Amino acid sequence: MELTLILLMILIVIGVAAVKLNGESLAFPFKKRTNLFTPVERSFLDMLEQAVGDQYRIVCRVKLSDIVALRQGTDKKTARSAMVRAGSRHLDFVLCDREDLSPVVAIDLVSPKGKEGYKGQRDWFVSSTLDAARIPHLRIKIKSGYSKEEIRNCIEAKLAPVRYKEPAKPLIQGTNKNQDKPGMRRPVTA
Repeated sequence: MELTLILLMILIVIGVAAVKLNGESLAFPFKKRTNLFTPVERSFLDMLEQAVGDQYRIVCRVKLSDIVALRQGTDKKTARSAMVRAGSRHLDFVLCDREDLSPVVAIDLVSPKGKEGYKGQRDWFVSSTLDAARIPHLRIKIKSGYSKEEIRNCIEAKLAPVRYKEPAKPLIQGTNKNQDKPGMRRPVTA
């Protein structure tokens, strides 16, 4: 009887130890990936680096919430909801200004298979968020044989409206002394 009780206690201790050891080993069930990018992403990244040269820095797999900020005066419920949604969206590549690392263009690779493939269907939340933040969003279909000129032209075409919407600053400031006075305006003819 005593031997059975001792064996039962030993069996319980071994069982508890096994459960603890097994639970700790499953808490972090990770291993190192063999590659960070898919072959398509890797080849596009190489082509993108050649296309932009030293003009921009390329950041890969960026959360949407990392490149946008909330406007002042946004109520808490709307802000929380928007940031949760933005935190769950990723952009494939973001071209950043070399000086201050501010985002210039967001780039997503799109599957040529239509709506069924990778990012085949436009995510209106991402597009609208980037439009509101005034960050151009470039969606490029995946295909082999892109040239760096084609990619450069796509980027420049997307940046052209943004560049030309902002009025150029005059080379010499202060040449029109009357522009700051509220009463001095050009007469309007009827």
